[in-house]
Amino acid sequence: MTQLEYARKGRLTQAMRKVAADEGVDPDSLLALIASGKVVIPFNPRHISSDSGGEGRRTSRGAGGSPARGSRRGGEDRQPLGGPQRPVGIGFSLRTKVNVNIGTSADFPRLEDELKKVAVSLKYSADTIMDLSTGGDLRKIRRRILRRSPIPLGTVPVYQAAIEAIDSRRSIVKMTADDLFATIEAQAQEGVDFMTVHCGLTQKAISRLRNQGRVADIVSRGGAFHLAWMLYHDKENPLYANYDRLLDIARRYDITLSLGDGLRPGSILDATDRPQVEELLTLGELVKRAWEAGVQVMVEGPGHIPLDQIEMNVKLQKRVCNEAPFYVLGPLVTDIAPGYDHLVSAIGGAIAAAAGADFLCYVTPAEHLGLPTVDDVREGLIASRIAAHAADIVKGVKGALERDLKVSRARKKLDWGAQQKLVIDPHKFEEIRKRRRSRTKACSMCGEYCAMRIVSKFLDSHGKADDFCF
Repeated sequence: MTQLEYARKGRLTQAMRKVAADEGVDPDSLLALIASGKVVIPFNPRHISSDSGGEGRRTSRGAGGSPARGSRRGGEDRQPLGGPQRPVGIGFSLRTKVNVNIGTSADFPRLEDELKKVAVSLKYSADTIMDLSTGGDLRKIRRRILRRSPIPLGTVPVYQAAIEAIDSRRSIVKMTADDLFATIEAQAQEGVDFMTVHCGLTQKAISRLRNQGRVADIVSRGGAFHLAWMLYHDKENPLYANYDRLLDIARRYDITLSLGDGLRPGSILDATDRPQVEELLTLGELVKRAWEAGVQVMVEGPGHIPLDQIEMNVKLQKRVCNEAPFYVLGPLVTDIAPGYDHLVSAIGGAIAAAAGADFLCYVTPAEHLGLPTVDDVREGLIASRIAAHAADIVKGVKGALERDLKVSRARKKLDWGAQQKLVIDPHKFEEIRKRRRSRTKACSMCGEYCAMRIVSKFLDSHGKADDFCF
């Protein structure tokens, strides 16, 4: 059974209890949100990480992860051993989550570099990781990343299916529908927790694209693979035509489907056009079918969107997709800042999340330029986490504003140790303090002229601080 099916039966799983504790919310309230589809917990019981006891852990009953016993009222559901050791809830009323994309390319197929990116993602508190590898031994890379990742791991299965078709038959279009579904099931068996699947890129959507005259056409790699296959064979998207087959696999392994936006705008000039909206309407229909099948589902969104269209895009998705969790790439609010796109993305991400988006996919400084380095991953993650937290203050997420209050109070007291424990990047905090330390208790920006030091001194003495000298 899936987390969605457990929730509908009123049964709290271990994963739900862990998420409720992490979020500081009532478990029964969380259960109701999962049952309604407004929250997902990507949780494949076959996900085994070395952080949680090594390769020896196994599920107790089958791939679907059926519980041994238990109920909502009769005690904790005894979920099988397995699944991410740090399960994550994504959706309404929960903390905005941040995903990190990593993965090799043909030019840089080095596994060890990607494992370093896993380490830095965990160090800086990523909520999920996606392996988007396209170079080297894809299975080996994915399995090693899975073992290192105690948080949910996602993939885009069409990447592997298309690349293997190129390797064996010398063309993406030689991939078969069976190849694609075999890859999806193989990755599910390995323990992947969520998958981006471009089910909404239909022949009807392609006809919209042809008539639109877009600036950037398609920038989604998965979307491009599907479009090439569909046009070559003059057939419908196999993931759309065989959606029930996909749902069957997802239900058996409790894969959370992330319905990909193959027609997301790659230029702000293409934002909210007919191809994008056509695909979104299809995704809204597919959300309902996933729920009917007991499958957890979220929806991916744009893309390159100007500031004034972001809130409208979020509200449109929520309306069309019946409040399913919304997973956005960025959004990027201008096209002119390669090298700084982590900042462009953070601007858009804060607005999107404040408007109701639930899940931010980080963007690194290397976006549009090359494969990110470990440092790029760190910068992109921190920028996205800042955006997520800023939005959580607006959303009223429990604990968000309180954290700012604690930092502000520590700052007023010039309590640098307390500040370092509370800030998003304590490592950079310490680095800058060491590099530019002041001779006084204040920082070296103001030193003895620190406003907080001066005001505190005079307020404490009721304006009679005669001994306060510069």
